[in-house]
Amino acid sequence: MYLAGVSVRRVEDITEALWGSKVSPATISELNKKAYVHIEDWRNRPLQGGRYPYVYVDGIYLRRNWGGEYENVAILVAIAVNEDGYREVLGAAEGMKEDKASWVSFFQWLRGRGLDGVKLVVGDKCLGMLEAVGEVFPETKYQRCTVHFYRNVFSVTPRSKVKLVAKMLKAIHAQESKKAAREKGYPAQGQQQNYRSEREHPKVCVNLLCGVE
Repeated sequence: MYLAGVSVRRVEDITEALWGSKVSPATISELNKKAYVHIEDWRNRPLQGGRYPYVYVDGIYLRRNWGGEYENVAILVAIAVNEDGYREVLGAAEGMKEDKASWVSFFQWLRGRGLDGVKLVVGDKCLGMLEAVGEVFPETKYQRCTVHFYRNVFSVTPRSKVKLVAKMLKAIHAQESKKAAREKGYPAQGQQQNYRSEREHPKVCVNLLCGVE
């Protein structure tokens, strides 16, 4: 309960209501210390899965109750697939921003623990992350996450056209080559123009073409 953000006082009240006796703050603190030791051991473990050619990264924001006050906390997360096809959560780091310095520090931390053989990093279009990939993994290619791309397009798409645009995007990403995706993408843009989206919602067409390229 405490790790989920419930205050020590509330934990006392809940345990008394459930079991008729309180769990003291000292007991909660001692249990937390034991839990955090295991968490830190996991976070800083050596990466022994061999080479990790595919790495997926993202920055997420969670609300944390700290000292009775709620605050948004940024957490950088990395998940990878090794050469044997096994997926593994490489690590998560709290207290950072999604700027270049934070991403560089995060990638260097992962590399120091054994991250190697990275061929492709998949993530959103965060400029800081893109610059950090080029600095820490200069030989690694980058690919924009399709989920983030879809969300970017949908955010500027009229509600009445979301399903139509979703079908177009899925058809484009189902192609087996960039050439085929282009051939599918440009007619899709033309269809958007037929619906007057170029004039009424130019961002839809711009995001669509940028995603294809």
